[in-house]
Amino acid sequence: MTDVDLIAQFESGENTPSSFHHADHIRLAFEYLSRYPTVEALSRFCQALKKFVASQGKPGLYHETITCAYLFLIRERMASVGNAVTWDEFSAGNPDLFIWEGGILDAMYRPETLKSDFARHTFVLPDRMR
Repeated sequence: MTDVDLIAQFESGENTPSSFHHADHIRLAFEYLSRYPTVEALSRFCQALKKFVASQGKPGLYHETITCAYLFLIRERMASVGNAVTWDEFSAGNPDLFIWEGGILDAMYRPETLKSDFARHTFVLPDRMR
């Protein structure tokens, strides 16, 4: 499947929850950020993810803070090694982004922050660094 096909499949809602995992989110975020300026990529990705979870009958799964934090982390990492990095190079060089439980966001956010309804609906800046 090409990168363009991956985005098209995601935006159409064809993926099923059992075949769409954290690593797939990271890959898609990388593809959006490779094609669009950061703010446009964020907007497009968030809209597509909201549509996707709604099509699966689970709109409550969308989490604004987690989604935005990962996109900004991915963007920062891409820029730090040069924007021409390939997916294979990026994924090999950033294994910490693929750890869901006990991953990078746990170092940045208090658990109660990420579990809050406020963080689910509004992007919250990291609060372990304040």
